[in-house]
Amino acid sequence: MSQRELVVLGTASQVPTRHRNHNGYLLLWDGEGLLFDPGEGTQRQLLYAGVSSHAITRICVSHFHGDHCLGLPGIIQRINLDKPPHSVSAYYPASGQRFFERLHHASAFHETVELLPEPIAGAGELKAAGAPFTLTAEPLSHPVESFGYRLTEPDGRRMLPDRLAAHGIAGPAVGRLGRDGAITLEDGSTVTLEQVSAVRRGQSAAFVMDTRMCEGVARLAQGVDLLVIEATFLESEAALARDHGHLTAAQAARAAAEAGVRTLVLTHFSQRYPDTAGHLAEARQHFDGEIVLARDLMRVPVPARCPADEG
Repeated sequence: MSQRELVVLGTASQVPTRHRNHNGYLLLWDGEGLLFDPGEGTQRQLLYAGVSSHAITRICVSHFHGDHCLGLPGIIQRINLDKPPHSVSAYYPASGQRFFERLHHASAFHETVELLPEPIAGAGELKAAGAPFTLTAEPLSHPVESFGYRLTEPDGRRMLPDRLAAHGIAGPAVGRLGRDGAITLEDGSTVTLEQVSAVRRGQSAAFVMDTRMCEGVARLAQGVDLLVIEATFLESEAALARDHGHLTAAQAARAAAEAGVRTLVLTHFSQRYPDTAGHLAEARQHFDGEIVLARDLMRVPVPARCPADEG
């Protein structure tokens, strides 16, 4: 059975608290596991979440501030200790190559798993061989170079049983029709895939960390089913957010509303806020879809396709 869910490993910004670990987010997508921004303690959080390092197939680092990358040495070494039967791709800003190399080889260990560096030089599609989705990056606005990520599943087709029956198509013929796009019936007529199926919209998710409002936020968020986005501050600290390259809960919610997002996950909370009730209240003023205030170790399912998407 396919599994598509976000496992939240940490939700703090800059400084961890008693209840918030440094950043860390694992998006499970069928047989893929994309680990975003592993901060300190991510390896231990995976244990608490009951997720094996074998689940990690790709690591995506938005930028090289410590709360988003200092968990890399432990994660890399744990992967090599556990020896999953697959290589692991690592995406990160090309300008931080020296940081990636230092974190990769922070201490001595025996390398048993191939780590495939994929430095990002600019916006566009990333190499993701074998993945059932496309992975793209967009530049964000932060004091150091930062990128956001978007995962997009291609559209497919859903067979309509009543239309298949109307044409007398059943059994192996259905498979041939799906594979070839058309089939010739015994009476010599041709039935195309479009005649007996409907578009099945692919699902999508985006990950937007440390940034001010910018075009990259809008492009990443456009129409996604699941948006994981930083909400470091409240509007009362909007000037502070702007100066340090962050978003408020209200800004994140407005971006989600304008982009037509279905489920909004707010995270990366400043330690100045002992609880996030204010973030929810602020976001609700601008976004009427589902809002999730991320908590360490929670799991957030990718929302099911809307009935309209099913045909």
